[in-house]
Amino acid sequence: MIDPSAIRERFTAVTRELNERSRRLLAAAEANTAGHGGIAATSRATGIARSTIGRGRKDLAAPEGLAGKVRRPGGGCPPLTSKDTTLLQDLRRLLEPVTMGDPMRPLMWVSKSHAKLAAALREMGHKIADSSLPKLLGLLEYRRQVNRKTLEGSHNPDRNAQFEHINATAAATQAAGQPVISIDTKKKELIGTFKNGGSDYRPEGCPDEVNVHDFIDKKLGKAIPYGVYDIADNTGCVSVGISNDTAQFAVNSIRCWLDTMGRERYPDMNQLMITADGGGSNGSRVRLFKIELQKLAQETGLTIRVCHYPPGTSKWNKIEHRLFCHITQTWRGKPLVSRETVVELIASTTTKTGLVVRCELDTRDYPKGIKVSDNEMGTLNIEGDAFHPEWNYTISPRSPI
Repeated sequence: MIDPSAIRERFTAVTRELNERSRRLLAAAEANTAGHGGIAATSRATGIARSTIGRGRKDLAAPEGLAGKVRRPGGGCPPLTSKDTTLLQDLRRLLEPVTMGDPMRPLMWVSKSHAKLAAALREMGHKIADSSLPKLLGLLEYRRQVNRKTLEGSHNPDRNAQFEHINATAAATQAAGQPVISIDTKKKELIGTFKNGGSDYRPEGCPDEVNVHDFIDKKLGKAIPYGVYDIADNTGCVSVGISNDTAQFAVNSIRCWLDTMGRERYPDMNQLMITADGGGSNGSRVRLFKIELQKLAQETGLTIRVCHYPPGTSKWNKIEHRLFCHITQTWRGKPLVSRETVVELIASTTTKTGLVVRCELDTRDYPKGIKVSDNEMGTLNIEGDAFHPEWNYTISPRSPI
């Protein structure tokens, strides 16, 4: 059975690089390959007339006639721009965003379809068909564009210096044989038969059936994966919460890493360095995060040094591209039908470089909206670094009274 979509895909991929003869020959070759009914199918897929494909088949049968000019002398219509000297200028004006409507409204962009541009040009007195627009847009070097994530927000003047500070501090900590961990919350995931991004191999025609709408299942709720990544050891520990992403949940996830992996890997540790984003439950301005870290320091006797990444640079946090991205690959195309499924998929994540991940389900309730008073903040045994103390600080156990 002839697949016109496959013909269209192959033809579209190279058509911009071909001249008239090459397009005719390519269409003829596709028709010959398709066999019976190939001319009709190729014509529908490429938009090339059947008679043109027929001429291409004759050319393929007699290749000695392919040398020389692409067209016979006098063949073809002259370019529209040679007859209509103001056509490109008027089209360029139409493509300017402010000419298509109120510049403060995104509605102006809907007028950039071929049909609407051609209609606007005809209203201006030009004789042009919709099908002529792609070639004219190519002459003006216009292409369809998608949104690209490149804007990071405002840049702090000390952004690069903070990166250097984090790297230097981490290197010194690791040289002393002490752990350096990267922490963050992964994107919350709906639990149930919901569509999950990506694709995976399954028998043809047997996709996983999922809900049409992504309305949260009140019984199953969401999964909140909070990760702790050991930079030197290339291991991760993920706590999957079912309540709220709070500072208490964040510090309990660090506590889980210490209990299940950290102390075994670093039996002589007396300090811990944490690299974290500047916002979220572990943000640099979250008072409760510091209070909970103080509790952890008291429990463990560890001196905890924290370095936050500058605002707008969370993607540089190592846990993002060394742990979370691999978890996303592991469960691509798989509905997260239960909490156990989430835990098992995360725990099965591995890489060629030896990544090992441990995952635990945290069923505790973490209430939101806990306020921390100035008096409570005054009890912290915290010392800020000389360089940006709001981003870099050390929390030590309180001395016994």
